[in-house]
Amino acid sequence: MRTSDKENLNLSKQTFLESDQKFLEFEKPIQEVSEKISALKSADIGDPTIKVQIESLEKEREELIKKIYSKLSIWETVQVARHPQRPHTLDFIKRIFTDFDELHGDRQFADDASIVGGIAYLEDIPVMIIGHEKGRDTEEKVKRNFGMPQPEGYRKAKRLMRLAEQFRLPIITFIDTAGAYPGIEGEERGQSEAIAKNLAVMSELNTPILVVVTGEGGSGGALAISVGDHLSMLQYATYSVASPEACASIIWRSADEAEKAAESMKVSASELKKISIVDEIIKEPLGGAHRNYDEVSVSIKKSLLSNLNSLQKLSTEKLTERRYQRLLKIGL
Repeated sequence: MRTSDKENLNLSKQTFLESDQKFLEFEKPIQEVSEKISALKSADIGDPTIKVQIESLEKEREELIKKIYSKLSIWETVQVARHPQRPHTLDFIKRIFTDFDELHGDRQFADDASIVGGIAYLEDIPVMIIGHEKGRDTEEKVKRNFGMPQPEGYRKAKRLMRLAEQFRLPIITFIDTAGAYPGIEGEERGQSEAIAKNLAVMSELNTPILVVVTGEGGSGGALAISVGDHLSMLQYATYSVASPEACASIIWRSADEAEKAAESMKVSASELKKISIVDEIIKEPLGGAHRNYDEVSVSIKKSLLSNLNSLQKLSTEKLTERRYQRLLKIGL
């Protein structure tokens, strides 16, 4: 039996308890107010004066979040994109889609858990979903290799894309990785070839491809599943040819210059939209997607439905030609 959207979204608006929220360095003023609120809530809530104080502090916190997030630097945006509580692909699948049936393995070597994929319904539309998955706790992060795929992960993605094309299923990819796994075993099994093959395959697939950058979009690890007909980014996501640390190590010979590198590379969604790399910026909840999984999921779903509706009206020839022209315009 299919799960209804209402049941699928019947989740707490605040994904993490207030006491479990993690704060970034630049969020210290927000953290201080939040700690005061938590302390008051643990006191006698029957006292009306305490309730008044809590309400006042909650308003103060909201204003602080608005003020801080209205002027984030690019480096601070990078930190938000990497937030440990930021929603991942499986979080979005649970909230946006129904009847997700995960498919495993590349039919050559192994199943790479850092890439998840399978068939699901976007409302009444059957789609193929593919995305990076970093994992949440230590055990799962190790299992999923911190969201850094091996070659078999990209070959699994390619297999699922070909399957989607065969059955005329639209493809939706979620990007959130620091990059492809750089270890020697990955190179031995053809990491660069696997990424290059995916780029070639995605450029010619005869089915609509929607790409959503939800967190980090790092290096070839992100590019390998992000060639598409429409690329959207969450407001505080990042997308770049290399991580700021990698760029700093190459240019300044020190990863300590990562902040300078991030500013120079212009990895934020707003900067990338100016040069036509990004087609759409999806607004995040106040203070970032990690503060409200449900709200950001609703925004992503609206974007997917709207853009998929437009793309499905195109013939196969027009779709692939449009994709080709979109790629040629990047950077112009």
